Amino acid sequence: MTIELATPDTEGLHDAVRHLASWQRSRDPLQLHPGDIGWFWRLGAQRAADAVRTWRLDGEVAAVGLLDGADLLRVTTAPELRHDESLAASMIDDLVRPERGVLPAGRVSVEAPTGALLDARLADAGWSSGEPWTPLERDLTDAVEVDESERPLRIVQVDGSDPALVSAWAAVQRSAFDTAAAVDERWYAMAAGSPFEHARCLLGFDGDDAAAGIIVWSAGEGRPGLVEPMGVHQEHRGRGHARAITQAAAAALRELGASSAQVCTESERLGAVATYRSAGFVPMPQRLDRTRGA
Repeated sequence: MTIELATPDTEGLHDAVRHLASWQRSRDPLQLHPGDIGWFWRLGAQRAADAVRTWRLDGEVAAVGLLDGADLLRVTTAPELRHDESLAASMIDDLVRPERGVLPAGRVSVEAPTGALLDARLADAGWSSGEPWTPLERDLTDAVEVDESERPLRIVQVDGSDPALVSAWAAVQRSAFDTAAAVDERWYAMAAGSPFEHARCLLGFDGDDAAAGIIVWSAGEGRPGLVEPMGVHQEHRGRGHARAITQAAAAALRELGASSAQVCTESERLGAVATYRSAGFVPMPQRLDRTRGA
C-alpha cells in the first residue's frame, strides 16, 4: 500500500473538489466541503491550488486538506477510510514534519471531522483541544418557509451579469466582516472556480439598500450543502435580516437538490448560533480543533 502526499496543480484541484463532493453525507460530522475551497477560490485558482494538499492511497485520492492560513489545516478523508490506521499514521507523519510542506514549525492547528481516527491520533500525540466550534444542520426534505414577520428582504441572485450587484455584495461583506479585502475582483475570481457552478450567491435588499449577503454551495443531488459566508451590513442589523437571508439560502439549496444545509461557527459567537437556530438549523455535537503548542 502506497500513500502519497501532493500539492495539486489547477487541474488536480478540480479533482480534489470532485472527491470532496462525493464524500459529503447528511448527519455525518461536519467536514471539509467543496464550498470551503470554492470560497477560498476568491484569492485565485493558483492560490487555491497552492493551499490544498491531497493524500493518495494506491493512486486514489483518500484525503484532502485546505491550508486556511499558514497555521491551520482543515482536512477530511474518504468516509470509508476515516478509521484507517495506515492512512492516519501517514498523515500524522506529514503533519508533524515541517519539511513535508504541510504545516510549519511552531503553534499550528488541525480541523478534522469529530470521531475521525486522525483526530484521536493527534490527541494521542499530545495535541491539545483547541477552539470550540458549533456545527448546525437544517434538513431540506420539506419546503423552506421564509419568515417575513420582521422587515422583509427583497432577495436577488448575484451571478455576475450585473456588475452593480457584485459591487453591492462586496460592500455588504466589507461592512459585515469589517474588512477592506472584500472587493469586486475577488467575487469574480471566486465565480470562475468550478465549485461556484453549483452555488448560489444571494443579496438581500432592505428597500433600496443592500443589507445582507450569503453564499450556499451544493455538493450535488442528495448531499448536504454549505453556508459560507453569511453577513449583514452594520447599518441593517437587528431587523431579522440574518434569519431571512439564511432561510432564503436554505430554500435555494433545496432547489439545487441538497439533502440538508450545514454551517459551522465559533461556539463563542452565541448570536450567530441563535440566528442559525432561528432559521431552522439544529446544533450538532461541538467540534474542537487540535492544536500543537509553539
